[in-house]
Amino acid sequence: MRDLIEHLPRLRRYARALTGDRYAGDDLVQDTLERALSRFAFFRQGSKLDSWLLTIMHNIFISQLRHQAARPPVDPLDEQFVESAVRGSEGDMLDLRDLDRALAQLPADQREVLLLISLEDLSYEEAARVLGVPLGTVMSRLSRGRERLRSVLAGDPSAATEVAHLKVVK
Repeated sequence: MRDLIEHLPRLRRYARALTGDRYAGDDLVQDTLERALSRFAFFRQGSKLDSWLLTIMHNIFISQLRHQAARPPVDPLDEQFVESAVRGSEGDMLDLRDLDRALAQLPADQREVLLLISLEDLSYEEAARVLGVPLGTVMSRLSRGRERLRSVLAGDPSAATEVAHLKVVK
């Protein structure tokens, strides 16, 4: 149990980055811990607990995305009034907000790889295990995700359109 508690900050950070929402991230962490506790007998002794937990979180997140895709789209009022980021003297906070919004515009598969490698500091091999994809797929998604993130952060309007198109096509 203590081992799980040690990984809570990392799980919360990754979940919030994945979902883009503090409350949804906390719910994802709770779902992850519930599943981990109910299936702890399946954990292989000697393997990395953090990778196992991140794999569980990834699988739950993907299941939630699939469930949401099956529902009719809801247009919350808050999103209608979101303004573009404006450079100001606040510096770091605006940069973080811009990065958060840019990450939210990436396809989920690219965002996951970027977050696991850049934020969680996993190796390519560890990220491949967590996501259950080949190493080459991780490298490809990372490359495409970084490029798209650069374009979105540079204000390239076609990058956001491409992402919207990719989300619809999936």
